[in-house]
Amino acid sequence: MDPEFIRDLFAPFGPVTVKRMFGGAGVYSQGLMFALLFDGAIFLKVDEASIPDFEREGSRPFVYTRGKSPGRVGRASLSFWRLPERLYDDPEELAIWAARALAIAQRQKFAPPPRGRANATRRRGGSRGRASKPMTGRAESG
Repeated sequence: MDPEFIRDLFAPFGPVTVKRMFGGAGVYSQGLMFALLFDGAIFLKVDEASIPDFEREGSRPFVYTRGKSPGRVGRASLSFWRLPERLYDDPEELAIWAARALAIAQRQKFAPPPRGRANATRRRGGSRGRASKPMTGRAESG
């Protein structure tokens, strides 16, 4: 998709920047990527609360394949869903959906990292299933 078309499409939402990446492009506002352009389609950032709205519109998640082999199976991204077709002709409604996608991107950027057993283990410097060296009060020389 042409970057100028994307800027015009999102104009009622506000200024956006389009940056090429990985065979597609990211759409940014306020320095945050809230939409993805790939294979002629626009995908918006989603969260658990917004996915049902996309489902009601008949939208689908972004699907990517690892590698460029034609036999590779695609994996659905839970982070981006296709922009409903009707929004291309409804700039005011598109602006609402884009604002929600940007708010989701902002929340996710500033959210604390998930607190789980694996993260806690990593922070302590050990790993599951392996014994770590006992800590001593002096530095080891090597």
